[in-house]
Amino acid sequence: MQNQLIDLLLTGTIDTLLMVGSSALLAFLIGLPMAVILVSTSAQGIYPAKSIHQTLGWAVNVTRSVPFLILMVALIPLTRWIVGTSYGVWAAVVPLTLAATPFFARIAEVSLREVDHGLIEAAQAIGCNRKQIIWHVLLPEALPGIVAGFTVTLVTMINSSAIAGAIGAGGLGDIAYRYGYQRFDMQIMLAVIAVLVVLVMLIQAAGDTISAHFDKRKI
Repeated sequence: MQNQLIDLLLTGTIDTLLMVGSSALLAFLIGLPMAVILVSTSAQGIYPAKSIHQTLGWAVNVTRSVPFLILMVALIPLTRWIVGTSYGVWAAVVPLTLAATPFFARIAEVSLREVDHGLIEAAQAIGCNRKQIIWHVLLPEALPGIVAGFTVTLVTMINSSAIAGAIGAGGLGDIAYRYGYQRFDMQIMLAVIAVLVVLVMLIQAAGDTISAHFDKRKI
């Protein structure tokens, strides 16, 4: 029984890491450019564009306002069209990505807005163009905050993956629901909780370490 539990938890952990890792990578690759666009096109940005800023901001706010469970159900047709199924690990990647991307974009936007405007003005004074300002001023200065925000996003995605697992996506959430809740097996339920706690603590510790490293490099 003990070996079966370990195998079950190991499989669930791998599935959870796979769905969260894939979704997190996509959320980072999409969310960070969105944050840069939001900051750059604001009234105080380096490329003011009111229509772009308002349209993108509206899209981000609408997506963020939908609870994950509702979003996941609403996206079933899109999920089936993209990955060919509405169940399993890869099916969860679509709603997880769409839920995490605007969340991370807003957090990264806050970090980018906190960059000292004097640094941007100094870069403009020495002839840097907008692309150079983004790559050599905005992103490096905001990097510690971006890493910290991405860590928060990862932790949130771990929680969301448990919800996704409970309705057919697999992973630790599926194990907790099928073996722990439906079969009233408290041992499995507590084991899943323990694994989730360890995952969150490891991710948070790694994120804090990386963020502190980049913060020291700035100094």
